Amino acid sequence: MTKAAPLPDLAIRLRRTAFNRALAEADLAAIGPLLAPNAILVTGTDSAVISGRKAQLLAWKREFTARERTIYTRTPDTIQASPVEPIALEQGHWQGLAAEGGAAVASGTYAAKWRRIGADWVIEAEIYLTLA
Repeated sequence: MTKAAPLPDLAIRLRRTAFNRALAEADLAAIGPLLAPNAILVTGTDSAVISGRKAQLLAWKREFTARERTIYTRTPDTIQASPVEPIALEQGHWQGLAAEGGAAVASGTYAAKWRRIGADWVIEAEIYLTLA
């Protein structure tokens, strides 16, 4: 008997939890497999575009070694899977806390587009809005 793949909602929530854990633990090796090779991230404050898995890993590496590091957490509110393509849209809220002391640094909302490749869901695009 083969094990069935989790429903998109559950699978994406599990992948998001893994991403949040990787950010908290500064684990670049765990982040790479969660991103599509051509993943795009649009930052929340200045709308900088970080294009490609390699560029994102480099950006996270810089973030992980910053003097005043921020730990980001994304929390999905909704996940909508397409009934016709292997894609889904995650919408939720994010928060950045100072690694030292845990003070809130920034927060807002986000949307992420996921694509199922084989048995795994990977992030193709994320866009963030800074609200605080």
